[in-house]
Amino acid sequence: MERIYIEDQDFGSKNIPDFKTGYITYDNCSFTDLDLSGSNLCDIYFMDCKFNSCNISNAKLQKTALRNISFKNCKMMGLLFDDCDEFLFEAGFENCILNFSSFAKRKMKNTRFINCMLTEVNFSMADLTNAFFDKCDLSGAIFEHTTLEKADFRTAYNYSINVEINKLKNARFSLQGVTGLLEKYNIIIEV
Repeated sequence: MERIYIEDQDFGSKNIPDFKTGYITYDNCSFTDLDLSGSNLCDIYFMDCKFNSCNISNAKLQKTALRNISFKNCKMMGLLFDDCDEFLFEAGFENCILNFSSFAKRKMKNTRFINCMLTEVNFSMADLTNAFFDKCDLSGAIFEHTTLEKADFRTAYNYSINVEINKLKNARFSLQGVTGLLEKYNIIIEV
């Protein structure tokens, strides 16, 4: 089966019939105001693409390639990014709702999460070296055997990270956020 190649196209809610799924590569395309919730995005390659104000919640992502992708103002709940193609996985997220998604075992060095909701997100065994969590809510996020070296959590909140089972060398935290590193010990910190 030959891969279909689509380049330099803009897809919005008015031209959704032009959006195709299957064995396709989208290169330098933009997707705006689309409802792709529950869609089958398996085997699609997205390269240098931008998603803005899209609902991609619960979409299927088996073997989906995300290479240099920007997600802005998107609803992306319940996505299993760990099903995506590993090769050159690179995405950035701004003002997105990623609750109940999974990035388990994903290599995500230098990833930027800006003002995102990351409630109950699974980061187990992910490599988040030098990741940036700016004003992100990490309530119930799972960090188990996760590489967080040089990661920046200074403005993130509601996280709980076990310092004994995660790699945190040179990670940055605010003084207020340090309680998220001590939660496991059931101690009371009073200011």
